[in-house]
Amino acid sequence: MLLDEQAVRANIRNRDGKRVYYLGKGDQLTSGARDYLSRERIAILPAEQAKVERYRLLNGGFLEEKPEHMTHLNAQVLVPKNHSRILFRGKMDTLEAELILCQQADKDLEKPVGEILALARQIIRCDVLEEPLQWDTLCGLTEQEQRKRSHFPQEYYGQPHFMPQAQDGPVIARLNRARCAAREAELAAVTAFSDREGNPIRVDLLRALNRMSSMLYILMVRKKAEHPGTV
Repeated sequence: MLLDEQAVRANIRNRDGKRVYYLGKGDQLTSGARDYLSRERIAILPAEQAKVERYRLLNGGFLEEKPEHMTHLNAQVLVPKNHSRILFRGKMDTLEAELILCQQADKDLEKPVGEILALARQIIRCDVLEEPLQWDTLCGLTEQEQRKRSHFPQEYYGQPHFMPQAQDGPVIARLNRARCAAREAELAAVTAFSDREGNPIRVDLLRALNRMSSMLYILMVRKKAEHPGTV
């Protein structure tokens, strides 16, 4: 299989605190993918080295085999499938599915929703690899610009705040489902990324999730302003 840079980026792993890429037997990299790994100083290792001989548990113990009721928190550590971070990842899976349905519902949404989808996948990657999330704008808007537009839609789009209704049509209904999924993911993240005192430990992820739901609401407002009746 020939793997491009996008495929490589999606499968970077963390090993002993360093980023690595496991290349399967028979797989090949495009020149762009290989240049990316070289530029980022990410080691290329044989896929056979990715096999874990034993699994570490959060309590310090080890298991030789993975039980059915447990899953990977990261490459080395197993946790129960009801662990808060695993539940959060499940919510993110649902959000991704809803975003793809939004793209299918309206071609005008393919690009802006695609940016939101890319950020959702970046969030998952940063959770799994325990890396900081870095982003500047979403759909061309900074956090401050998003906040202003979501708080004062009448000023920016000529459309006041509204509660979605059946007559607003399937596109706005789809966007609203995605907005709700983003909010659920954000709430799950608050639980997953808080210390024992309730203080957030991944503010970067929480901020991004909050902005995602706000951006989806902005897209709803814009669509409503374009088509005051049924869309």
